Amino acid sequence: MITENDKKLSDNDEIRVDTDSGQLLLRFDDNNMITVNMGIPRHAPNEIPLLAEQESRFYTVRVNDNERAFGAVSMGNPHAVIQVSDIKTAQVAELGKALESHDFFPERVNVGFMQVIDRQHIKLRVFERGAAETLACGSGACAAVVIGIEHNLLDHNVTVELPGGVLTINWPGRGEPVLMTGPAISVFEGHITL
Repeated sequence: MITENDKKLSDNDEIRVDTDSGQLLLRFDDNNMITVNMGIPRHAPNEIPLLAEQESRFYTVRVNDNERAFGAVSMGNPHAVIQVSDIKTAQVAELGKALESHDFFPERVNVGFMQVIDRQHIKLRVFERGAAETLACGSGACAAVVIGIEHNLLDHNVTVELPGGVLTINWPGRGEPVLMTGPAISVFEGHITL
């Protein structure tokens, strides 16, 4: 959690934030942008997790009487990424819901629908596990870029356009952490009385 005191950080200051998946390192810059070290992607089926005997670039499952191909990776949470020709017409609600709870994913999965614009730019919609389509998903943006790079569709620095905003994702490749950069803005303030 970032507190009121953290707003006083100056250019290139870093803080560590604890999450359920581990600790994240955040770096702030002068333009209200934050770069987050999202960790090293995990590709082994048991680490995602998904029910496959070995790692593959593409996995397939039968959904709604059709075979669906996707890439899969864990960014601390499981992601399946499907390439689509146009995110406007992608079956995010129907296919996202069917894949999210498919038996192939023992802990369910976030489903990303990725449209490749060019090697440095994608558009993305994400059906989040346990919820529905979400306006923004940082780990989903990272997962999509990782899968796109692994499939030789993307370069190592990619702009990801989500319904809720734009992120820049950088991943040098296997064994390296994913860096996510985006704007830092206040979206809500509140008080809880216990």
